[in-house]
Amino acid sequence: MPGPTTDARIYLLDADERQVSPGVATVVGPDGMREEIPLAVYRAVQHVLEAMRAGRGVKIVPLRAELPIDEAADAIAIGRDDLRKYVAGGAVPFRSTEYVDWVRLADVIAWDNERRRNRRSVLDELMGDDPEDGQPS
Repeated sequence: MPGPTTDARIYLLDADERQVSPGVATVVGPDGMREEIPLAVYRAVQHVLEAMRAGRGVKIVPLRAELPIDEAADAIAIGRDDLRKYVAGGAVPFRSTEYVDWVRLADVIAWDNERRRNRRSVLDELMGDDPEDGQPS
């Protein structure tokens, strides 16, 4: 798996994750002001720091919770026609309006993560890797 300085990630908070638990993670500004943040936000900040400390640029783009299929494909770095094919096949739920087919970002991320896990599993099998010990069989 690529390191955090070279991979693109999408961070999304579920509704229950938007609430902050005291003592979980805190950001302290240069003026000493403290703000508690969700753990997923802390992980996103860590990812940004690692990339920037490695001399890489970082692009942060807010995404809507529901996107047109083409925008969702761009967000997960898959071909637009490829995602449309998977959506049409029922892999990702969608809704249609007069001009646009919409998908929920959370659904697309979950589908993409599962697709990547399956691909990794198949490659591990082909390479003869034993996922239990990390050594070739």
